[in-house]
Amino acid sequence: MSEVAIFAEQVTHGQLLQNLLYASGTVGAIFVVVGLMLVDSGGIRRRNVFNATVEKLVGFFIGVTVYYLIGFAIWAAQYYVMYEGPDYPASVAFMDSIKALWVGGDMVNTMAQHVDPAAFPGLNNFQIFIFFLAVFAGIINVLLHFAVSERMKASAFYITCVVATIMSSILSYMSWGSVGPLTNAGFHDFFGASFVYMFPAGMALVFAKVLGARPGMFEPHPDVASYTVPNLGLATTGIMIIFAGLPMVILSCLFFFDPEALAVSVTMADTSVGLAFNNYAASWAGGAITGAIIAYKTRKYSYLLLGPLAGYVSGAPGFDVAVPWEAFLVAMGAPFIAYMVYEMTLKMGIDEHKLIPLFGGVATYGFIMVGILYAGTPRGGYVGMEGAYAFQHGEISLVMQLVGAAVSIGFGIVTALILVPILKVTTGLKVSDEDQAKGLDVVYWGIEADVEPHAEPAKKVA
Repeated sequence: MSEVAIFAEQVTHGQLLQNLLYASGTVGAIFVVVGLMLVDSGGIRRRNVFNATVEKLVGFFIGVTVYYLIGFAIWAAQYYVMYEGPDYPASVAFMDSIKALWVGGDMVNTMAQHVDPAAFPGLNNFQIFIFFLAVFAGIINVLLHFAVSERMKASAFYITCVVATIMSSILSYMSWGSVGPLTNAGFHDFFGASFVYMFPAGMALVFAKVLGARPGMFEPHPDVASYTVPNLGLATTGIMIIFAGLPMVILSCLFFFDPEALAVSVTMADTSVGLAFNNYAASWAGGAITGAIIAYKTRKYSYLLLGPLAGYVSGAPGFDVAVPWEAFLVAMGAPFIAYMVYEMTLKMGIDEHKLIPLFGGVATYGFIMVGILYAGTPRGGYVGMEGAYAFQHGEISLVMQLVGAAVSIGFGIVTALILVPILKVTTGLKVSDEDQAKGLDVVYWGIEADVEPHAEPAKKVA
């Protein structure tokens, strides 16, 4: 110990408290993964449940692995680039982040107490943040699988996961943090809805059109009379597990500075823990109430689950700057947006009823409402900086909210448009209609469903 420099400022009790806070956010994110898998298991054909769960799990860990490899270094580059100057161009700053924070970098593989805080203050938090954001890289792939489940080849999906992780990392560099290009210019995204939600929604717009509808979804198939949802109770349980996990994630979207535990959001907007938590609760409640009204009025059970999720997504961009009564009212409007987009996809024969209504429609609505209600709110920059990156130098702007939303969903669209022809001529893209009808559990794994739904009568064996 006497031969190695120990920097006590890196391992104070205050640092430990923040380390535990960000670690708890990682646990919350993992609970979200569990909830998403339950939602999917309860909402797809029984003949595909095992295969879909396996593909989500593998896709999740592909995202985690690629993010550790290079994704975090891309996102964190914004905090290197803010020091750019005549003697330190942005290109050099970006590469310094890659060298330091890729999976083999010095700042990833060195104990925080051995690093001079003058060179890298709060290193423990950055190291823990790798795990936190890697889980969300995996979540993006899980969400994307909702749009392609039961019909995209596993090989094509796994390749897509690698590309999606890298592209979403680039988008997060631009749109989530406090000094990325879009954020610094006035785009406000508290929860990362731009790269976690809107990016896969953009990909879903392309993939859903290319892959087509699943057997029995819109019209009877010789082997699938109708697309039957097997377990709504399981899906509802998954929704509540997501609800339970997200509060811990909200804590991890805050930075804390002296005095004591003064909170600002990841965008450097003034906020507080209690305010962010209550905005989250109000968003779920507002969406749940309106969703229930729509469900009972239309006799369509899907809005009982879409409602609370829509409310949450509408509030996610502004949990830090909103107040609870405003978050509640904004969330009450969100299920109507989901309803309009959902019904439009049905009329257009687009077989994608989750990402496009919730993330394409409602998230856009949420970003716009932040721009309308909180325009002029100071945020952006970083503590101790001056000039272009000065603390709270920028303001929320409706124009930048529209630009940021368009860039986020456009990133996904362009990524998918590039991938589709490549996948078609390499691994192949789509599972055959015949195999879709049989069910991928039996096609890939030889697993027969234990119950035959009335829409899928058992075939007689000669």
